[in-house]
Amino acid sequence: MSADEAAGEIRRLVPDVETLAQRLAGVDYLVDEGLATSMFLSLRLPQPLLLEGEAGVGKTEAAKALASILETPLVRLQCYEGIDAAEALYEWNYPRQLLSIRLAESQGESLGEEDLFGPDYLIRRPLLRALEHPGPRPAVLLVDEIDRADDDFEAFLLELLAEAAVTIPELGTVRATHPPAIVLTSNRTRDLHDAVKRRCLYHWIPYPTPEREVEIVRRRVKGASETLAVQVANAVSRMRHSDVQKPPGIAEAIDWLAALELLGVETLDAGTMDRTLGTVLKYEEDQEVIRAAGLEELVRNK
Repeated sequence: MSADEAAGEIRRLVPDVETLAQRLAGVDYLVDEGLATSMFLSLRLPQPLLLEGEAGVGKTEAAKALASILETPLVRLQCYEGIDAAEALYEWNYPRQLLSIRLAESQGESLGEEDLFGPDYLIRRPLLRALEHPGPRPAVLLVDEIDRADDDFEAFLLELLAEAAVTIPELGTVRATHPPAIVLTSNRTRDLHDAVKRRCLYHWIPYPTPEREVEIVRRRVKGASETLAVQVANAVSRMRHSDVQKPPGIAEAIDWLAALELLGVETLDAGTMDRTLGTVLKYEEDQEVIRAAGLEELVRNK
């Protein structure tokens, strides 16, 4: 399948924003109109999508859901301080090269540089795997928590973001025949360079309203009671508006509801909250802040 045919397949799967939102809901990822529009434009233009927001609002899940509805591989690059091209793009298989040299010597042959630095000796890391994905639909490339990487790594990504291509000195430019759908995420621990942002569509994902969070957590914790889900969502929302240093994300709300369901809890009260607070707040200082403010306050009715 050619790149044009692959683009036609994307158009068939996501003809409009509403269909995309419905397909995402079908894999239990709920989106508002703004996020659905950004994801739609990213697929159809196509253009990389930069998602920012607090930790735990569903940025990574957006890429996973996108890969799911497109029925295509998700290729994930987890960024961290000090990550470089060798870990993100490729590196050479030096043990295999050495074995080839020794084998050639034992047979009285010689190997040139072009023999040792070819595709057969290349270890493909996530970026290169995404570019070389053969289709029929493009892979979804998730560059997760890019704000953890440094400025040099951002600069390294520019060619990939702009042209769906990378340059390998020994082989030349590798250009995708099926350019990946690229999603970058950032928790905004630092500002990204303008050159990266210019190459991307941008969307900020806020925390959901308590009403929307109830929908989300009940989709992830099958069979959970609406009453308990409402109490969890309201309590988590109040925590986020408190003085905790690490506000709980949607994932923590899901974990908390799942834990309460497992314990057979029907109604959230101060005592139950005190026993299970570690499922939603992961810092002792934050737990003490919440306890000092009064656990009863978190479970009060609106």
